This record gives sequence, C-alpha cells and structure tokens, in this order.
Amino acid sequence: MQSSHVSALQQKHEGLDRRLKEEMSRPSPDASLVQDLKKAKLKLKEEIALH
Repeated sequence: MQSSHVSALQQKHEGLDRRLKEEMSRPSPDASLVQDLKKAKLKLKEEIALH
C-alpha cells in the first residue's frame, strides 16, 4: 500500500514538473502560478522523502 502511495505522489510531482516547464517556456510566464507550482512540488517532494 505504501509503495502505491509513493508512486502516486511521484506521478503528481512529475505532473507538476511538466506544468511548471510548460509555464516557464511561455513568453510571459505567470509568476504567481510558477511560485504555486514550485511550492506544491516541494511539498510533494518532502512527503515522498518521509516515506
């Protein structure tokens, strides 16, 4: 069960990473969105590290 939870967290982290890269590649990235995505990625990374 725990490994499936970690896998789900990793998939969410990868999805956020893709969204962040897409936003950063735009001519005028939304700074607020970029900051929110980075915070969400960090929270997921910390949760993954705890497991």
